[in-house]
Amino acid sequence: MVTQEQVKDITDRAEALYTYLDIERKKIEFEEEDLRTQAPDFWDDPERARAQMKVVGELRKWIEGYNEVRSSADELQLSMEFYRDEMLTEEEVDNAYERALHAVEALELKNMLRQEEDSMDAVLKINSGAGGTEAQDWAQMLMRMYMRWAEKGGYKVTIVDLLEADDAGIKSVTMQIENATGDNAYGYLKSESGVHRLVRVSPYNAQGKRMTSFASVFVTPLVDDTIEVYVDPARVSWDTFRSSGAGGQNVNKVETGVRLRYMYQDPDTGEEEEILIANTESRKQQQNRENAMRLLKSQLYDRAMKKRMEAQAEIEASKLKIEWGSQIRSYVFDDRRVKDHRTGYQTTDVDAVMDGKLDGFIKAYLMALNNH
Repeated sequence: MVTQEQVKDITDRAEALYTYLDIERKKIEFEEEDLRTQAPDFWDDPERARAQMKVVGELRKWIEGYNEVRSSADELQLSMEFYRDEMLTEEEVDNAYERALHAVEALELKNMLRQEEDSMDAVLKINSGAGGTEAQDWAQMLMRMYMRWAEKGGYKVTIVDLLEADDAGIKSVTMQIENATGDNAYGYLKSESGVHRLVRVSPYNAQGKRMTSFASVFVTPLVDDTIEVYVDPARVSWDTFRSSGAGGQNVNKVETGVRLRYMYQDPDTGEEEEILIANTESRKQQQNRENAMRLLKSQLYDRAMKKRMEAQAEIEASKLKIEWGSQIRSYVFDDRRVKDHRTGYQTTDVDAVMDGKLDGFIKAYLMALNNH
């Protein structure tokens, strides 16, 4: 049964959110920015109009998010009063508490996402590690996990490039996870970059031995037309190839798949590195070219962003170190445990995690990032 202290905690957190999110100022800003969209010539400059609609939409989400917190906190208080008058059951009060807690935590979590790139869509790439079929199966399991997380959160998922394994699983996949009814795709998923380790009794091992497999996850923000990223055309080259898999006969007969090669030069060291991007999403080569270029810009933006973060980390030596390529999480199936090595957060509900329940890990990571 919910206690009076728990109700007070929800009320206090709701009031704190109103203050430090400056909701009153956001309401005034929203009215002013929304008024601009009603000008007769508003859509004469579509690019500027889209940018303005984005500003209005973001303000609306903050206000609506707070309104949900306020109404659920009020509903919880009312539920307690009705319970005392024997008009509601304990279960109904508990449900009201869960709704209020979820609303408060969701808005507190969103408030942790303050960087420009946090509100962007995300590109998520999974590569299977060494270990053959077992590692490739693990990579496919991770792909499903992130697709389920995205589906539950209201995000649109597009498979940009998929390389299936010969026996089972996948060698690699690149997915675009875009804000639909969900938002801050990159802000939440940035916690997932790194190496994910699986320990289980393998169904592919005849002796029933316990096996360890690895897969790496890379998450970058997906840039849109409002973000300017310079691509040196002299460093770009293209290959075309025949796609395979779903899409009908046309996919196999025409060279619709594209491979973009870009010779990236590190602005600090001068070292060169080839960035390779394959795209087979569309049956039309031109669309694949355009999306491959968008993915290249996303990678270049991501590299610039990480350099900025490294410089910032040197200034703030106490900041939580982000290990982009390190082992971040272990999934031990027979011990029923998933543990994040950066934050110490763990759960025994392995099935729920593999079905996309990642918010606990994401919140722990963002809290650690904001508290250091």
